[in-house]
Amino acid sequence: MKLGTGIVRRIDNLGRIVLPKEMIKCLDIEGRDPVEISIEKGAFVIKKYQNRCVFCGKLKSEYDFEEKKLCKNCLEKIKNKF
Repeated sequence: MKLGTGIVRRIDNLGRIVLPKEMIKCLDIEGRDPVEISIEKGAFVIKKYQNRCVFCGKLKSEYDFEEKKLCKNCLEKIKNKF
């Protein structure tokens, strides 16, 4: 699938849309994978959810602070600064 190619879908009575398989494959998303949905500049943005530390990028961050993820290592560094 080419970048920027659009596909038209209708929203059902429950507010759902079905994402085309081709688009899902482009994002390396498989069945039951969590996705993150946001609105940026008036458009829906759907991306594969990754639980990453906001500082170092480590996957599977263990702590939440104001909706941001932190790994144990970065949390300890912050604690030691103060």
